[in-house]
Amino acid sequence: MAVTEINEKTAAVDSPRSKSPTSTDEDSAAGHLVQETPKLTWKSYIWDTLDKSPEERKFMFKLDAVILTMASLGYFIKNLDQININNAFVSGMKEDMKLFGNELNYMQTCWTVGYVLGEIPSNLLLTRVRPSIWIPACEMTWAVLTILMIKCTNTTQLYFSGYLMAAVYNLDGVHGWKGWQWLFIVDTVISLPIALAGFFLLPDVPEITKAWYLSKDDIALAQKRMQLEGRATRQPFTKAKVKKIFTSWHLWTLTPLYIFFNNGCGLLGQPGFQLWLKGAGYSVKDVNTYPTITSAIVVITTLIYAWSSDTVFKGARWPPIVFSGVVQIVIYSSLAAWNIPIAWKWACFLLAGFGGGISGLTFAWAHEICKDDNEERALVTGSMNQMAYVFQAWLPLLIWQQVEAPRYPKGYPTMVAFSVGLIATCFVIRYLHRRELGKKALNIAA
Repeated sequence: MAVTEINEKTAAVDSPRSKSPTSTDEDSAAGHLVQETPKLTWKSYIWDTLDKSPEERKFMFKLDAVILTMASLGYFIKNLDQININNAFVSGMKEDMKLFGNELNYMQTCWTVGYVLGEIPSNLLLTRVRPSIWIPACEMTWAVLTILMIKCTNTTQLYFSGYLMAAVYNLDGVHGWKGWQWLFIVDTVISLPIALAGFFLLPDVPEITKAWYLSKDDIALAQKRMQLEGRATRQPFTKAKVKKIFTSWHLWTLTPLYIFFNNGCGLLGQPGFQLWLKGAGYSVKDVNTYPTITSAIVVITTLIYAWSSDTVFKGARWPPIVFSGVVQIVIYSSLAAWNIPIAWKWACFLLAGFGGGISGLTFAWAHEICKDDNEERALVTGSMNQMAYVFQAWLPLLIWQQVEAPRYPKGYPTMVAFSVGLIATCFVIRYLHRRELGKKALNIAA
């Protein structure tokens, strides 16, 4: 949820490429600060603000420093707390709580149900409530629920309530807490300060921002950039608007795209690698450490995909998405066969990170496609997340059953099918978007 909204704000301040016909004289105060038709040079391939005016570069630096930092930290604590249930499971929780059936699947499903129920209401609230209030409040609640997990003594309580685990496991027995319980304590210690910082640092959207580090000129510049990009401001929901949203191809293609991505990266959410290592006799430290290489690959490929999309592919989002889908087909086809050389099996588990780096691109693409309607952006991106996790609420119970780990005879073939669906949907969206842009160009020319 937090990352979705921050992506929207980041997209809202992307560099303008052309002047909007709606520009008026009242924009003149900010107009001289922003290059309406910037000349792009080779420097923009290294860092896109290098071709902008000094005032705009200073403004963009402030936004980059705050939004990227808070987005990264917010996603870090969300992902850390979410994924560490797997680390805790292979680090003693399974034996301590006698979780020898499919209890891990049920825990993950309960988390998913909560995510699904809150996704769209949360995104719609963000069009009415300041993000600097709502997002940190959600993160604070998340941190509190994380610390409560140390008091769980049975699976029913758990349903409601990497490197770090390798280090924290050394605290096993300190003050009477198990190593996996210390994991949740440390998670909370990390999460709370980040959540608190959000109340003071998140800037909100340009039309309502009161960020202490933005001057009046900065705010005027941000609003001017929104106008030049043709980004719609917040408007009331009407029957006509709702009908337009639900009859547009945007909702019905972007949502499946994210479903295929989110559910097609199975090894990033399931402990297949860890359980394979544990079954092979590796130590607790190794079981928690080696899979962090996959996480590192996700980070690296995310940066490469984003950079190549903006530079080499000149703003096109689909090439990296298609590439990641092809890599996943190779990886999961190999794991579906299972009886493959050990070295190649290691490579498949590690290179599964290639599929996780396109999340930002899918949302960037959605924001660009829906840029003419702020409420549509909120609903479409919320639907993308929500429906992806609707699938996660039931699909893992069928294909990622704990009793079938780490072979997962149904899981890996399903990932191949989802990767094929990702590629196909990507090309459909590309075709429809190009057709839509062509129609808009004809209307403007007329």
